[in-house]
Amino acid sequence: MDLGIANRRAAVAAGSAGLGLATARALAAEGVSVAICGRDRGRIDAALAELGPSARGIVADLSDPEEATRFAIEAAAALGGHLDIVVANAGGPPPGAASTTAMSDYRAAIEMNCLSTIALCNEAVGPMRAAGWGRVLAITSIGARQPIPFLAASTAARAATTAFIKTLATEIAPDGVTANTIQPGSHDTDRIRKLAGSQSDRLRAEIPVGHLGDPADFGSIAAFLCSAQAGFITGASLIVDGGASRGLQ
Repeated sequence: MDLGIANRRAAVAAGSAGLGLATARALAAEGVSVAICGRDRGRIDAALAELGPSARGIVADLSDPEEATRFAIEAAAALGGHLDIVVANAGGPPPGAASTTAMSDYRAAIEMNCLSTIALCNEAVGPMRAAGWGRVLAITSIGARQPIPFLAASTAARAATTAFIKTLATEIAPDGVTANTIQPGSHDTDRIRKLAGSQSDRLRAEIPVGHLGDPADFGSIAAFLCSAQAGFITGASLIVDGGASRGLQ
């Protein structure tokens, strides 16, 4: 299925690994010119080798929201025009329970996972609105919908991001720009493998489909939410978790 986004320009934050890279791959496969960012130049270069000659890589640390703004500006310049698609994404905060996580860890999580998203969107959506077309997608977590007890800082920050995207979606919809979140469960990424450790079998047993998610499948779903066909989907939060979350909403 042709997603109708060939020759569009996309910035994928934290796109050098994990679900960010999977999303960048899926967009590039649709003919989108993609810029990614990450903290490690070596990982960025390895990702660019996969994404093809039209991809661009920018070193940026999203723990600082000003770096997210810079990424949006430099991505647009590197791709030769305003951004049509922005995928907000960042690394996950360290584990910790709600009552024992330090305030500094909550603050860092909100800076990286919420404020960096706000900064990225605020820089990119103006030109999208002026052009009458755009796609904003934030990769969050099922923790924004169903709290994860050992990831309290992540849960708080992702929920705040979801609220921002929902509010933004209403504002920009009349201008042809959509804004959605995609909420991954456990996928076969380095972060999930580190978090699960020796408990990987138990983690798989808690997923009704019986296995971790395939990052490539996730990327395809994310790319669809950025497609021409997804123009009537906005303000939505799509769970991609193999049935792991149990809530009705």
